[in-house]
Amino acid sequence: MRSNTHRDTRPELAIRHLLHARGLRYRVDMAPWSNKRRRADIVFTRQRLAVFIDGCFWHGCPEHATLPVTNADYWRPKLAKNIKRDRETTAMAEAEGWRVLRIWEHVPPEEAVRLIVRALEANRDE
Repeated sequence: MRSNTHRDTRPELAIRHLLHARGLRYRVDMAPWSNKRRRADIVFTRQRLAVFIDGCFWHGCPEHATLPVTNADYWRPKLAKNIKRDRETTAMAEAEGWRVLRIWEHVPPEEAVRLIVRALEANRDE
C-alpha cells in the first residue's frame, strides 16, 4: 500500500491536463473547508466546486469494486471505512456551501471534463 499515491494519479493527471487545455484554472489537493484533513483532488475556489477522482477499488465503485479473498477480515472494514468517510466528507463540504462532484477513475477523462464543465456552468447560472 505504500506505493499507492494520494495525489497525481494517472486519472487525475489526465483530467487536469484536459481542464488546463480548456483554459480552466484550479487548485490541486486542497482542503478549502474547516476539516483540513479531508482534501479534494481538484478545487475551483471561486465556484466552490470540489472534485474527487475516486479509485474503483479503494472507494467501492458499484461497477468495478471487488473484495479481496485473501485477508478479507482486514479489507472489508477498511474499504467500508473509506466509503463511509467519502459520504461524511461530501456531507461536510455541502454543509459548508460547497458543491461536490465525485468521478470514478474508470470514467474516460473527456467525459469527466464534460461533467466538471457542466457543474461549473450550473454554478454560474445560480
